[in-house]
Amino acid sequence: VIDATSLSWGTRVKGFVACFAIGCLCSVLGSCLLWIPKKGLILFAVFYTLGNIASIGSTAFLMGPMRQLKKMFEYTRLIATVVMLLCLILTLCSAFWWHNAGLALLFCILQFFALAWYSISFIPFARDAVKKCFSVCLT
Repeated sequence: VIDATSLSWGTRVKGFVACFAIGCLCSVLGSCLLWIPKKGLILFAVFYTLGNIASIGSTAFLMGPMRQLKKMFEYTRLIATVVMLLCLILTLCSAFWWHNAGLALLFCILQFFALAWYSISFIPFARDAVKKCFSVCLT
């Protein structure tokens, strides 16, 4: 069953590129919609969040969904993953249920930083380098 349902490497790369491109397109579209009066910030929050979800989902094509989930919830990434997923959910709640543009923008910003921190966890010693850079800049 696994052999019959697994994707070839070429198909995985194509899926990754397509999903990542859709994610980037949604993020750019959200940025363009930001300037629409009244509903622009809400549209930005929704499209930015959908873009991040698509971008995260794109890596599932490369490593497989189960391996992706296991890596997301490893000890070294657990806090970043939880914060990122929580911010994704809270952004959409702010946009659809609470109708609070300020909170939606705040959660978008937090999404960005959580996703960045999550992403650099895949690069050896990158988190240590970022921490050291910030400590040098702040002292």
